[in-house]
Amino acid sequence: MAELPPCPHCNCEYTYEDGPLLVCPECAHEWSAVAVVEEETVIRDSVGNVLQDGDTVTVIKDLKVKGSSTPLKVGTKVKNIRLVDGDHDIDCKIDGFGAMKLKSIFVKKV
Repeated sequence: MAELPPCPHCNCEYTYEDGPLLVCPECAHEWSAVAVVEEETVIRDSVGNVLQDGDTVTVIKDLKVKGSSTPLKVGTKVKNIRLVDGDHDIDCKIDGFGAMKLKSIFVKKV
């Protein structure tokens, strides 16, 4: 049995097929199964610029780093970022700190 998408209005997971349409039993919303297109997650920086793998960003706020006595300072450039899924959506290497993960809300694209 194929996995059906949840209702776009109420996010109900109990949708069912009725011919060419998908129907939500909770809110009675009907939509076309053909029109369902999965969106790619777009990761944006603190000012709304779209980030991509390989971009260079700068840190916009002093960040405490676990296991280190010195924080990551404002203006630190991070080169060649890699976008990943999860709460911390940037994977990178920073000179003096090594490999770490950052949240996109604390960086700005250069």
